[in-house]
Amino acid sequence: MNVKDKIELLFEQKIELSVNDIVQELSISSQYVHRILNQLVDNNSIDRIGLPPKTIYRKNEIQTNAAFSKVAIAKDKENFLNENFILITEIGQLLEGLPAFENWCNKRKLPLEKTIDEFILTKDKYNNYLDNNGLISGLDKLKNTKGYETIFLDELLYLDFYAIERFGKTRLGTILHYAKQGQNKMLMKILIQEIKQKIDVIISAYDIDAVAFVPPTIKRETQLMKFLANGLKINLPVIEIMKIGGIIPVPQKSLNKIEERINNAENTFVIKGNVSYKNVLLIDDAVGSGSTLNQISGKIKRKELAKNIIGLAIVGSFKGFDVITDV
Repeated sequence: MNVKDKIELLFEQKIELSVNDIVQELSISSQYVHRILNQLVDNNSIDRIGLPPKTIYRKNEIQTNAAFSKVAIAKDKENFLNENFILITEIGQLLEGLPAFENWCNKRKLPLEKTIDEFILTKDKYNNYLDNNGLISGLDKLKNTKGYETIFLDELLYLDFYAIERFGKTRLGTILHYAKQGQNKMLMKILIQEIKQKIDVIISAYDIDAVAFVPPTIKRETQLMKFLANGLKINLPVIEIMKIGGIIPVPQKSLNKIEERINNAENTFVIKGNVSYKNVLLIDDAVGSGSTLNQISGKIKRKELAKNIIGLAIVGSFKGFDVITDV
């Protein structure tokens, strides 16, 4: 029995092991154990849970439906899933493309091939909202939302919708949700990789000469917007925005009335600086009502720091006035 077989047998017996557990059981080097574990992770025999130094390896108990695995999926459909579907399981596995969709279908007892076709049709319907640059305009939705006295934004763009019917969160919506709520730097890095190219397109298409990032309301050890601002490395001047408020921070997502959200945004942000720009890109993670981006835009324009402001949300709601409560 070789070392790999011995390690696999250990997982059969004990289900869950650390590198140190295996080293002690088999009296082999940790480097060799890591090499074998990486092979087992790659072929989905085991799952890697947690980050060093608290990484645990667990035998993969998820059984793939045999009928599913025998279905030959056309390459173009597989490519579509690779580009559009990602799943983070209840135990923290990150799956992409066909394996992710197969897992999703398996849990719901849905036929794989038929459901793939339904997903493609549904996603294509939402993709009809994309412009020539692969962006979604939410400005008309904002203008048609009752409660605004003035629309200060000159454009409101989404990189994708947060969720779509039946299938739930989009690829970007999923990455954003778990990156922010889990304060997960790995997912934040993936998010930057997903959005960087489109942001570069916006900067070029709208002749952007300065950027601004909406600051967070709730204190976290790792702040998503600060991480994005540093990771995107946009080589343009930055307009600083400060978040202020009372003793108790009140996040926008906790407010269900548009008037409250407008009032919150109007009275809890301060714009710093005195340099004027022509076209400013104002970036937020998710937009439901649009009140944060719109009211901040009003404050920037009243200080005469920008002539035009393009609001950008990584994801936005599809419906009219909506509250994205879990981002």
